[in-house]
Amino acid sequence: MEKSLAEMQREVDLYISQFKEGYFSPLAMLARMSEEVGELAREVNHEFGEKPKKASEDANSIELELGDILFITICFANSLGIDLAEAHDKVMHKFNTRDANRWTPKNTD
Repeated sequence: MEKSLAEMQREVDLYISQFKEGYFSPLAMLARMSEEVGELAREVNHEFGEKPKKASEDANSIELELGDILFITICFANSLGIDLAEAHDKVMHKFNTRDANRWTPKNTD
């Protein structure tokens, strides 16, 4: 089932709102996000780099690490009242205007 960003933001908010602690502070979430990006880097290095996984290391995946990053991104946005769909639209506008001629287009013939 495909979900919209708004649906994901509501789902995460419902999950977090069941706990007294609520969302972490912005600095704590940034630290958590940094940890998750590090874990993604480790998985990418295992999959595509020169560092194979040790036999004693837990099985993990790039997909799960990206999911963790998405979750903390949604938490971060929710805690600050940011609509991620609106943020996405603003970023895409920036790429489509500022960076419109930055990359070589594929041939359309």
